[in-house]
Amino acid sequence: MAAVSGPDHVAIIMDGNGRWASRRNLSRSVGHREGGNAVERIVEAAPNRSIHRLTLFAFSSENWNRPEAEVQVLLGLFRRTLRRNLERLHANNVRLRFVGARDKLSESLTQQMDAAEARTAGNDALELYIAVDYGGRWDIVQAARECARGCVEDGAAPETIDESGFASKLVLGDVPPPDLFIRTGGERRISNFLLWSLAYSELYFCDELWPDFDAESLDAALAWYAGRNRRFGQIPAIAQSSG
Repeated sequence: MAAVSGPDHVAIIMDGNGRWASRRNLSRSVGHREGGNAVERIVEAAPNRSIHRLTLFAFSSENWNRPEAEVQVLLGLFRRTLRRNLERLHANNVRLRFVGARDKLSESLTQQMDAAEARTAGNDALELYIAVDYGGRWDIVQAARECARGCVEDGAAPETIDESGFASKLVLGDVPPPDLFIRTGGERRISNFLLWSLAYSELYFCDELWPDFDAESLDAALAWYAGRNRRFGQIPAIAQSSG
């Protein structure tokens, strides 16, 4: 089997904050806060492992259906974490980008997000993408609308739309797709996250709850990834010769 180089782009569903808290008879808000600490650990560890892009699913479009109190806890924690860590991210040469709909977020929060993106725009040690109010189906629909709008404006036939042109309209259309997808918390599904981009990603699921995830946990996922034979639809011999 040909050796697989380490992943350039890692995407993570950070699952298990609530269960982590309930097992300790703590409030869910405590679990979310501890999950924020895990984010800091992994963002710090990623560049040292030659990971250049990290995409984290922070708040899905479905999360709006949670109790209002928990939604406000999540958004408040997001706001405080961003404010607390922005200068440290900038000092560590991390570029921050947010992907998602934004239309349900408060104006003050979107302004804070815009300012963070502008502050870190020139950094290149790690590209950190935070998915907020994001859903994979929404992403595909908005890309389809952009393609349709382009056809109308240019007078082009729909047949001119190809996979690469469509993919360029996705919120991560200017970024290579994730090599490795990680989901913590024991669930074995991708839950409407990066549906298009994960087509050929290696999918790693672990039972560890997100607040317990650390650099050693990341290393375990990377070791598993190193043992994979990435074929991209080819037969093994061809994939190995091109690896």
